[in-house]
Parts: sequence; C-alpha cells; structure tokens
Amino acid sequence: MSTPEMRPNASEVYRRYLSAVMLHGQAGARAVDLGGTDLYALNILGLTGPMTPGELGARSGLTTGPTTRLIDRLEDAGYVRRIPVPGDRRKVMVELVDKPADLDEVLTPARRRIGEIIAGYSPEQREVLFDYFTRAADAYYAAADELRTQ
Repeated sequence: MSTPEMRPNASEVYRRYLSAVMLHGQAGARAVDLGGTDLYALNILGLTGPMTPGELGARSGLTTGPTTRLIDRLEDAGYVRRIPVPGDRRKVMVELVDKPADLDEVLTPARRRIGEIIAGYSPEQREVLFDYFTRAADAYYAAADELRTQ
C-alpha cells in the first residue's frame, strides 16, 4: 500500500499541533493546581467511567506505584473515590466524583477558539474533521497497546 502524497512539511505541522495540545493540557492542569497526568486521569475517568486502578494505570501509561499515588492525590482532592467491586472484596474501582471547580473556566478560551475554527468549515468538512478525530484516536489507542505489549 502506498502512502498518499502529503505536503512537504506535513509531519512538522502535525507535530506542532500535537505539541500545542499537550502544552495546553499541561497549562490547564497547572491552572487548577493539578499535574498533567492528574488531569489526564480525570479525563480518562470522565470518558470511560469507573475502572480498576490497574486499568487506569494502563490507560494513563503508569506503573502500579505511580498509579496508586495518582489515585491518592485525586482522592485527597475530592475528585475520585475508591469503591469496592461487588462480589470481590479484594478489588476496588476508581470512580470520578467531581472535577476541579475552575476547569471549565480555564478551558473556555481554547474551546472558544477551536469552536471558531471548526465553525469556519462547511458541514461536510466538519464531518471529515470529526471522522478523522474518531479514527485517529482509535489508531493512537491501538498503537499505544502495541507499544505496551512489546
């Protein structure tokens, strides 16, 4: 299968985009007194719902010790809680109970700017964008799984 013809600086443009997204995530986390991984974990729980500490660790790329400390920090801050798994007293699930109060306010400027950009596209172009976001997220999750199993 051949690679489609791309603009000469396509990789650079995409890497710059990813870098900006990551930088904004780090800045947003700091603005609500969290670490980047803490905010990322809250996002994971918000998207997927309760999960075991092991699942949260795998999805966030952390080993057991750092995952435990992450959950402790988020629990102490009142954002998550550990709940027992029915039928198995040894297992717990981590569930989201709150989010940083100022998080929506902190993220509003970027959301507004991105919303303005997306609004500038036709409905058909927006469908392509959201198709890309969906398929690219799945591709990145699959690639991360491959890396973890190597």
